[in-house]
Parts: sequence; structure tokens; C-alpha cells
Amino acid sequence: MTRLSVNINKIATLRNARGGNMPDVTRAAQDCELFGAQGITVHPRPDERHIRYSDVRIIRPLITTEFNIEGNPTVDSFVDLVLEVVPDQVTLVPDGHSALTSNAGWDTIQYKGLLTDLCKTFQAKGIRTSIFIDPNPRMAEGAAACGANRVELYTADYAAQYPQDREKAIARYLETAREARDCGLGLNAGHDLSLENLAWFVHTIPWTDEVSIGHALICDALYYGLEKTIQAYLGEIRKK
Repeated sequence: MTRLSVNINKIATLRNARGGNMPDVTRAAQDCELFGAQGITVHPRPDERHIRYSDVRIIRPLITTEFNIEGNPTVDSFVDLVLEVVPDQVTLVPDGHSALTSNAGWDTIQYKGLLTDLCKTFQAKGIRTSIFIDPNPRMAEGAAACGANRVELYTADYAAQYPQDREKAIARYLETAREARDCGLGLNAGHDLSLENLAWFVHTIPWTDEVSIGHALICDALYYGLEKTIQAYLGEIRKK
């Protein structure tokens, strides 16, 4: 069964917009688990415009499911933070410092040396290591060659194409997911997955280990409440 990891960055963004501690990011992480989420994801960036490094340190010992930290490992402070708190999983994302959000996956062939060293570094601490990739079978094969445990498929294009043609939208992802499976990699997915498109993705690629969802889920929670929203996403995952 595919697991739902809730990305709580947007909750931190709301808190930071006003200062203080409302909403309480720590409580939100715990409540997400209480409401059924099977993991918590954070993406700390150097400018701390949403999740702060201090949040990560506070949240880590409170998580009872799985804790996933994603971010750019070319930033030394990110690597140091991950090695300090030792999450269950680290997801390596090549986002630039000025990027509004993640916008591309790794070229696992061009950056094989860097990614191989990072996988060894994190795995030496017992941290499952996932590499964020575009839907390209060669990138999945490259990730396996780097020694990764999993890949996370960058699903922005899938979400954009889904309303017009869901079969076409999923095709490249299915091809890449099969390659990842053949290479012995676990499979995660994330970016712009929503109540509209989640069920089809998981139905078509049922060996997806984890979906990481933040923006759409928090937007839905404004209308439905956090508990009902998490249950709704779990319901989409369970659809046949």
C-alpha cells in the first residue's frame, strides 16, 4: 500500500507570514500523524522562508511514523542538518536557492560522482536515500548506479497534463517507474499531486511506495479541515 507523507512546509509559510507561532508547525506535524498520515516531509531551504532548521530539530524526536527531509545537498548546512537529526529518509532535490519551488529532477548521469558520494554519506548513518528525478528511464537507471535506495518522480508534468489526457500524462511516468523497479529501486512520487489526480497515478503505478503531498493538501484543508482532508487523500490512495 502506498504511504502518504504530508509536506508541512505550507503550514510554516503561513506561520512565518505573520511571525509568532500560529499555526504551530510542531503540533501540525503531530496532528497529521494522528489524522492518519504515514509520514511527515519537510523541505528546509537556506533562507528558511518556510520550514526552519530549528523546526526540523524540534520535530524529529516527535515523529512516530516516518520523517523525510528533502532539499539541496550541495548546501553544506543541509547535509549537516540531515546527519545531525538522522531522518528515516532524505530526498535529494536539485532546487536552486532562488527557486520558488522544486522545478526539475537530477541528471543522475552528469552528477553521478556527487550523488554517489552523498548516498554513501547518508546511508552510512542508516538513512534511506532517495533521488528526485524527472520521468526519464535513464535517470532511474542512473540513480541506481549512484547507489540510491529510491527515486522520487517529479510529477508536475503529470499533474499539468492530467486534465487533458490522463493516459498520455502517466505514460512516461509508468515507463520510468518500471525501469526503477527493474533496477531494484523503491519508488516515491511528489509535486502537484492532488485529490483530482492522485488515484489514477497510484492505480496505474501501484508499486509506488510513498507520495509526498503538501501544497494541494493544505489548500484543501482550508475548506475541509486537516483531518478530513488527510482522510480524503488516503481514500484516493485506496481506490481500486
